[in-house]
Amino acid sequence: MRVATGLERLLADDRRLRGRRVGLIANPTAVDAELRHAVDLLAARPGLRLTALFGPEHGVRGDAQDMIEVGAAVDARTGLPVHSLYGHDLASLAPTPAMLDDVDVLVYAVQDVGSRYYTFVWTMVLAMRAAARAGKAFVVLDRPNPIGGALVEGGAIAPGHDSFVGLVSCPNRHGLTAGELARWRAAEEGLDLDLEIVTMAGWRRDHAFADTGLPWVMPSPNMPTVDTALVYPGMCLVEGTELSEGRGTTRPFELAGAPGLDGHALAAELAALPGARFRPVVFRPTFHKHGHQPCGGVQIHVTDPVAFRPYLTGVAWLRAARRLLGDGFAWRTRAYEFVDTIPAIDLLAGGPAVRELVDAGAPLADLAATWAADERAFAEARAAWLLY
Repeated sequence: MRVATGLERLLADDRRLRGRRVGLIANPTAVDAELRHAVDLLAARPGLRLTALFGPEHGVRGDAQDMIEVGAAVDARTGLPVHSLYGHDLASLAPTPAMLDDVDVLVYAVQDVGSRYYTFVWTMVLAMRAAARAGKAFVVLDRPNPIGGALVEGGAIAPGHDSFVGLVSCPNRHGLTAGELARWRAAEEGLDLDLEIVTMAGWRRDHAFADTGLPWVMPSPNMPTVDTALVYPGMCLVEGTELSEGRGTTRPFELAGAPGLDGHALAAELAALPGARFRPVVFRPTFHKHGHQPCGGVQIHVTDPVAFRPYLTGVAWLRAARRLLGDGFAWRTRAYEFVDTIPAIDLLAGGPAVRELVDAGAPLADLAATWAADERAFAEARAAWLLY
């Protein structure tokens, strides 16, 4: 049975939105099973008044690269105002009171990828807070967690290390849907918010995305496939280095490496990890880090998605690359997601422990031990907010 998304269930019964001015938080993933976009579907519904669009990182139409400011605009198809929720500073990440003046209810219709680095759910949380302050209702049109909802992996965020790649503390792979995450934050933060989750029909926590029968639409320019999403909770850590995470290739995050890195030696170091094989490669990014330079590295081929542990794999990749490159390995020190006082790797990992232990050459088991208790604690705590 094909999964019915929250968008499709809303379209089957839109009484909750009739007679209300609707602001839609959307990007290219806000489609039904026939790839019809929510903007077009809602704008055409009698009795609904779509008054504004809100774009997360990469924009409503998904045409901006990572960490590129998106400005306000007018939607060419509908003539609606498009408010950017990803500008040039932290204040630009949430709707302003003026943006909500012509809105009664904010509707969130974006596909997440199940990793805390991915900024869309934090856009949702910031919009929920703004809606609560402004007395506006909030509706989440739920969608599958494309890497499944059964497994939790990674550590908590240390105090002072919250950012737009981890607005609140949770494991790197949280195993929640957007609707579940919204319920969690509304309760934990005590938001005075008229919140409704339009749930899916037919989704199970152990579903792979292929089991849903839904089409994959790229949530962002460097998330081309579900395979990308599956490795992302670990391989996004490479963004915290001056090595290439494969941006500028057709397989970002599945490919990673650097000039001078021996892909065969790297593959050998990673061979014992569960659920994947590591193929030595040389790739040449067309843009981004090491653009147009040959980079040695590996491509990750996930062979068993249930056994595969993306965060463990990403940390192991950093550890092996650090050892093989020696002084040729460097952590990113430039500003990252509006933060210039904390290394990017510490924001991604949730604190300095991973960086310090990788630099010290610690065994992988010692690194994994730093997040094991956090995994167990979150897996237990999240039970109160699960919908499926």
